Amino acid sequence: MFDLSFAELALIAVVALLVLGPERLPGVARTAGALLRRLRNSWQGVRSEIERELAAEDIKRSIRETARSVDLRADIESAGEQIRKAASETTDKPSADEPR
Repeated sequence: MFDLSFAELALIAVVALLVLGPERLPGVARTAGALLRRLRNSWQGVRSEIERELAAEDIKRSIRETARSVDLRADIESAGEQIRKAASETTDKPSADEPR
């Protein structure tokens, strides 16, 4: 996670032992571990929430695109119906050019 070598970890442990002392070091290490665990869990929660929101946004986008295609289909069907109606009207009425 932090990419620390063994020598760096040993140096941090020695400095912590000198600063905190042998009595307080286990309690501080336990508290630091609990804080890191809580931070990691919170980060995972935020990350999963963002992933859920992105998935929901993709679903919303798909729904909008589908709704647009349905609207286009209705427009096309309406135009086709108008063309059929106009074609049937022209075949039903005699034209002025045709003899009676």
